[in-house]
Amino acid sequence: MGELRQFALPDVGEGLTEGEILQWLVAVGDTVTVNQPLCEVETAKAAVELPSPWAGTVTALLYEAGTMVDVGAPIITIDTGGGSPEAAAARDGGEPAAGLIGGAAPGGRTAVLVGYGPRTTEARRRPRRAGHAPAARPEADRSPETAASPRVPLLATAPDLTTKPVRHGGLEVGRAAEAHAAAEEASAGSAAVAPGSGRPRPLAKPPVRKLARDLGVDLTTLTGSGPGGVITRADVGAAAQVAAAHGADTGGTLLRGASGAETPPGEQRIPVKGVRKLTAAAMVASAFTAPHVTEFLTVDVTRMMKLRTRLAARPEFAGVKVSPLLFVAKALLLAVGRHPMVNSSWDEAAQEIVVHGQVNLGIAAATPRGLVVPNVKDAARLSLGELAGALGELTETARAGRTTPADMSGGTITITNVGVFGVDTGTPILNPGESAILAFGAVRDMPWVHKGKVKPRQVTQLALSFDHRIIDGELGSRFLADVGALLSDPGTALAF
Repeated sequence: MGELRQFALPDVGEGLTEGEILQWLVAVGDTVTVNQPLCEVETAKAAVELPSPWAGTVTALLYEAGTMVDVGAPIITIDTGGGSPEAAAARDGGEPAAGLIGGAAPGGRTAVLVGYGPRTTEARRRPRRAGHAPAARPEADRSPETAASPRVPLLATAPDLTTKPVRHGGLEVGRAAEAHAAAEEASAGSAAVAPGSGRPRPLAKPPVRKLARDLGVDLTTLTGSGPGGVITRADVGAAAQVAAAHGADTGGTLLRGASGAETPPGEQRIPVKGVRKLTAAAMVASAFTAPHVTEFLTVDVTRMMKLRTRLAARPEFAGVKVSPLLFVAKALLLAVGRHPMVNSSWDEAAQEIVVHGQVNLGIAAATPRGLVVPNVKDAARLSLGELAGALGELTETARAGRTTPADMSGGTITITNVGVFGVDTGTPILNPGESAILAFGAVRDMPWVHKGKVKPRQVTQLALSFDHRIIDGELGSRFLADVGALLSDPGTALAF
């Protein structure tokens, strides 16, 4: 066996202190290369993949998927083999191995795809929270191989299989790793044992295990209906419904909330963490620190919709989505150029108004993980076609759960497109640190007075919420009127 190295959970940005391991993208016994994704971690900001800083063989996964881990805690052990160029470079403290990004980082670390690799200088590890650290086995039970590592893996060591899953990156890698782990456990005759329980470890994917924890269902009491006896979401849901209907235990464990109180039949408790927890805290802080004012405007956007049809057919817009949101974003950017004070923030400590030099346009996006607001950096410099591409990439990344903390930081003004849900408008809450947010409602066919006659026209509603410490009623009204005028008659953009 070569040199065993442990990779600690890095701070992937914004001074985070902990993260949840959503899923492992590798299994024990796998051979990994430099920068190959090891696992997917969810923080309060985003879900990110952590790349391997070394090449070698995975010998231990120190936490199960679904576990909250403190930043700085080792999460995986890799046998670097002692002979690979990458491992040698990492050991010798020389130049980063091929594939690593950048060079030395603060604290003697090396910058990788996200966050930093392990420290090359000694540092004091912060205390762990109760329940986060894996329990160590007695010294007598530890083999020489595991004794060389200061931490014992929670997951069972994989048997020696001749077949390994093929990995191509992203979610497909995660599915391959899950299938590989399930095949290993099935081939062992369900011999894998849950840590510290002495019972066979149930076959279930990480999202299913998380659902079972949230609902208080004991997976060891269930028989899986999936291939090879794998427990599915439907199995967990059925068990929870049975327990709720009969007011009985699920595998000897009552359905309980985080406080330990028994959950009444039919009631569900969902832990607040990750993006949802951060969003809740941000909305409360915004609502009770910035004096919100909301103004509304109903706009005839028939001309805008006709222009959208014409532009979508042009070759320069091939491959990008020409959506109504694109025109709203462009109108907002043009209006900010005329009213720069709208693109500002309030510095409470300095008692100053900070007028930003560029517009980092945030787009509120609903994702399975909750509401996220990534932003397009310096959006005003983009042409209409470039802006269309940036918005498309931003929304696709958010819906796939790949938005990084950097994508969600530094926003200066936001658009929330409630119209995609068939909603006319609302009173949006400001993103913390911003002075304005524009809600864009659904575009509907409505009777409208046009050139002295009532005709069917395409109409939408806009709602602008702003911080009244910075933006008074006149400025807010003029800004909203300019956005509306640009949407009603896009040709007026020539006058801006």
